[in-house]
Amino acid sequence: MKTILVVEDNNDLQNYLKDLLLENGFGTRVSSTGSQALGIVKTSPPDLVILDLGLPDVSGESVCQTIVKEHPDIPIVILTARDGSEDVIKGLNLGADDYITKPFVGEELLARIKARLRPKGDEKITVADLILNSKSLEVKRGGKQIKLTPKEFRLLEYLMLNKGMVLSREMILNRIWSYSPDIETRVVDVYVGYLRKKIDGESSMKLIHSVRGFGYMLKD
Repeated sequence: MKTILVVEDNNDLQNYLKDLLLENGFGTRVSSTGSQALGIVKTSPPDLVILDLGLPDVSGESVCQTIVKEHPDIPIVILTARDGSEDVIKGLNLGADDYITKPFVGEELLARIKARLRPKGDEKITVADLILNSKSLEVKRGGKQIKLTPKEFRLLEYLMLNKGMVLSREMILNRIWSYSPDIETRVVDVYVGYLRKKIDGESSMKLIHSVRGFGYMLKD
């Protein structure tokens, strides 16, 4: 059973989310403060975090940054009343995997959660003829094995898990390089270039695309 940590200071919404998740087969832990949430993540890491930004102690942004830095494999779904386009971009640039605004539909939240839970065990991620195995760390395209460095593998996995979604350079930098202050966004362009040569170089169907003024996306 997957366990989800709900970080929300509104008791009514917290109870609603807990009931919704339990009814749909998820284990649930709840927290009303950012500091308590970080303690839970440190001692008993969940499979996914639903995070409100308006917390009474530590800011939700700070909580998000800490989780991404210390537990980069835990997906984060921001659930907040801040619905401006700039807020969404800022939230995703913090390293969150998804951003949902209040009010929301429970079914949509569940769909987003299921989409963001990373594959475990011997499950494979497939886009067109590109296959990534998260257990064996193998990558194949058209049946041909492709050798990647650890950073290239994580970058490709992030792109594939977010198939069809535009990822900004900041989002990629924050997720793959964990907010290292000495790393510049141009390193993203360099590594995407490496991936393109290895993944798309010999294929007529290109999977990795630039989105001018925004970043990159992987689509078939």
